[in-house]
Amino acid sequence: MQTTADLHPEIREAVRDLCRQFPDAYFRRIDERRAYPDDFVAALLAAGWLAAMIPEEYGGSGLGLTAASVIMEEINRCGGNAAAVHGQMYNMGTLLRNGSPAQKERYLPAIAAGRLRIQSMAVTEPTTGSDTTRLRTTAVRRDGCYVVSGQKVWISRVRHSDLMILLARTTPLAEVRRKAEGLSIFIIDLREAIGNGLEVRPIANMVNHETNELFFDGLEVPAENLIGEEGQGFRYLLDGLNAERALIAAECIGDGYWFVERATRYAGERIVFERPIGSNQGVQFPIAEAFIDIEAANLMRYEACARFDAQRPCGAQANMAKHLAARASWQAANVCLQTHGGFGFASEYDIERKFRETRLYQVAPISTNLIFAYVAEHLLGLPRSY
Repeated sequence: MQTTADLHPEIREAVRDLCRQFPDAYFRRIDERRAYPDDFVAALLAAGWLAAMIPEEYGGSGLGLTAASVIMEEINRCGGNAAAVHGQMYNMGTLLRNGSPAQKERYLPAIAAGRLRIQSMAVTEPTTGSDTTRLRTTAVRRDGCYVVSGQKVWISRVRHSDLMILLARTTPLAEVRRKAEGLSIFIIDLREAIGNGLEVRPIANMVNHETNELFFDGLEVPAENLIGEEGQGFRYLLDGLNAERALIAAECIGDGYWFVERATRYAGERIVFERPIGSNQGVQFPIAEAFIDIEAANLMRYEACARFDAQRPCGAQANMAKHLAARASWQAANVCLQTHGGFGFASEYDIERKFRETRLYQVAPISTNLIFAYVAEHLLGLPRSY
């Protein structure tokens, strides 16, 4: 299937070659067991694909966000689920952009080589949700370390990560001039933290997505694990969100193409009333519309990535790309399921698995309504609504 703006064909083919070693049956078994695709992740790490955005001086490929997004897209387009690994792509960006030279030398080469996994970022809390500046987890400086107390929720891949980025309040909200001040970012060594002030409780969920509730009870974090300047963590966090949203958009686009390809193939092969069901406009038109929407979202994804790689403002484009791609993939999922009829509900066709996976992105990592609010305020000049 020909699509617009198919950049980096050599990366696409190489990722596809790797993914051929992990066919639908592999991911079906992983999903049935609610397991983590360890072999698949190990293969990606060994091939260096998850170090794409780490500079060459630290052992990475030194590629931009556009190339990284192609890798994520192809994983989903081949039937996999990049949610198992995408944290390794963007979480290290906080360290790369804001870490000290010593921190970069300590962590980045090992991350690039696949010896360390930095799959997790702990921001969301059960009582504050998207109102990040009002989070309640605190980090109090005491005797050469920070003592962390509080709770986080929906924190992914903790049990398959060595390091985690943590956002906590170091100055009480009542003592700062602006509510975005007084938040700090730390790098947490999960190998030392779990069981020593950090408790991890898995959350069973609709998707086979490893996510957890975290409880911090006097966790001691060395002072040298503070990233950047104390109190400036919210600004550092925002730096990385655009990359995250562009990568999620690429994954949704990969899902969308997967659904369209499966629907198109089935519609051409399935014979009812002595002709392919795809010859009926009632079947082919929804597939065509889903494809058009994916193509349009794809262009916005590339615009967001190009701006990010050129170090130009890209917040609006990253948010719009995520929204358009998530909506397009969900539409394509529904069309694909409808095209297959009852067979779409059968696990062996993989549609119901991918259907569940792509539904997540209507909600995470940022809700549709927050994107609307961002566009209304920052692009249309309307009053802030929250």
